[in-house]
Amino acid sequence: MMKNEHTLADPFNEKVEKDLLAHLTSNRRKGRIFVFVLIAIILVGLFAYYRQLRYGLIVTAMRDYTSWGVYIANFVFLVAISLVGSLFSSILKLSKATWSTPLTRISEIIAIAAIMCASIIIIVDMGRPDRFFNVLIHGRIQSPIIWDVIIITTYLTISLLLLYISLIPDLAICRDKVKNVAKWKRWVYKVFSINWHGTPEQYKILHKISFTLSVMVIPVAFAIHTVTSWLFSTTWRPGWDSTNLGPYFVSGALMAGAAVIIVAMYFIRIALNLKEYLNDKLFDHMGKLLVMLSLVYLYFNINEYLGPAFKMVGVEGEHIIELFFGKYAGMYWMVQIFGLILPIVVMIFKWGRRPLPMLVLSFMILLGAWFKRFLIVIPSLQHPYLPIQDVDESYRHYIPTWEEWAITCASFAAVLLIITFLIRLFPVIPIWELKEEKESNSKPNQK
Repeated sequence: MMKNEHTLADPFNEKVEKDLLAHLTSNRRKGRIFVFVLIAIILVGLFAYYRQLRYGLIVTAMRDYTSWGVYIANFVFLVAISLVGSLFSSILKLSKATWSTPLTRISEIIAIAAIMCASIIIIVDMGRPDRFFNVLIHGRIQSPIIWDVIIITTYLTISLLLLYISLIPDLAICRDKVKNVAKWKRWVYKVFSINWHGTPEQYKILHKISFTLSVMVIPVAFAIHTVTSWLFSTTWRPGWDSTNLGPYFVSGALMAGAAVIIVAMYFIRIALNLKEYLNDKLFDHMGKLLVMLSLVYLYFNINEYLGPAFKMVGVEGEHIIELFFGKYAGMYWMVQIFGLILPIVVMIFKWGRRPLPMLVLSFMILLGAWFKRFLIVIPSLQHPYLPIQDVDESYRHYIPTWEEWAITCASFAAVLLIITFLIRLFPVIPIWELKEEKESNSKPNQK
């Protein structure tokens, strides 16, 4: 167990603290401009939402056929991104993959930001957001909607606890070492470090709580995307009547989560000058992990469409034809080729797992993941088993309005703003865990 970290005079510890605390006191102009742009996008989205509240959902392109539009695609995508928290802070940590240590806090921050904004986008999707509390008051356990509310709340709570518990030793370091910051920041470091002094007893309690939360979050994380898939599979629509949707959603979420971590790694290591910690070897590890997750998702993709494509029965057949050869064919094959197959092929080679190629491929995967959610939601709704008779032609098409796009952009800007705020407030790489690893690795040499 580590000794009191503040009494150590180890050069390694001093260097780690200096490197990983430096950004907390810097005030770069580029960072302020980035935050200003995000806030501007959010304000435009708020104006669009004001119009939606004032005039109703008629300002959107959603109608009786396409009652779920781009908002639900955003919700499913953000829930998928949030799964990255459990992948790195729990699955890899419990499997003793020490190479992932620099990524645990980044993944936890992304998970919290994504699940918070996913919760908000569901309220945005409601024509009467004031009736949200009716879901809690009059919710029925038979409905997957109430399951979704419960599981999202549980996952957010555990994710917040995971982040906070792992932050406590580093908050104490900030309390003692970071002086040239605003008073409210010093207050945060002092209050939330809860009298941490790095004693063996405190570390023992910390490890026990972290282990418990890491175990708890895995089934909850898998359940959150499985329950989301049940929202689709219990709604009778072509393309959704499948028992494959649960693992299909989970595997796609793990792939998208790994891709978003790579994008975050690339920009954080440049913006905060952390190339020594987020190094090329780490990108290589992430590339191998992403290939494995992509292959699993490719299997479920084939499994999802092969059965209906063999049968081609009724409306299911119409849905498949529209995806493969119809008006959504361009988007569908772009997702499969550029968002899945091409990244796998490139990342098999070592040069494809270098930082810049990995950034480009991860962007492709994330774009493909979002368009994939769009394809899951929209085409199915436009092919109901019981079509409405003499329906207006506009009901048969769905092109999001500027209000929907503005709110969509604002939701992603809000995710980035939350991530930026937390990174500016806390060390983005766990200092105390790097110290522990250094100490445990040096013990065999001492013998």
